Amino acid sequence: MTAENDEERATVHVAAAIIQRDERILAARRAHGMDGWEFPGGKVEAGETGEQACRREVMEEIGCKLQVMWPLDTLTYDYPEFHLVMDCFVCTLAPGAEPRAREGEHSELRWLGRGELLDVGWLPADQGLIQTLGLAWDQLMESEHL
Repeated sequence: MTAENDEERATVHVAAAIIQRDERILAARRAHGMDGWEFPGGKVEAGETGEQACRREVMEEIGCKLQVMWPLDTLTYDYPEFHLVMDCFVCTLAPGAEPRAREGEHSELRWLGRGELLDVGWLPADQGLIQTLGLAWDQLMESEHL
């Protein structure tokens, strides 16, 4: 790719929720666009922080409020059409919240344990994050963080 193409490619800033419950994380299969699994979340709008966008998008996509939330990492990934910047947060759901796939957003939701992380086909931008989660699983699931 040439420097000229790099300049033409837009940057898309998103926030992703790594929702933890009972030593499992929530994965969501996209209903449209690229086929694959991802973490709930979406685009950061003008004037929003990554945390605000993450909370808003989780409510819109799976109908749940987030309770505890802490930043894990900010990842970048170059798709052919755009440059992705993804703020990743480890989260818990508010008491009594039960996620559900909303039509047009996700076709399926799954709770995955550490040994199941590679059982789904993650989107390319999420694959490096999955490796990080697998390696740091015990530390991420400690109750003192959540």
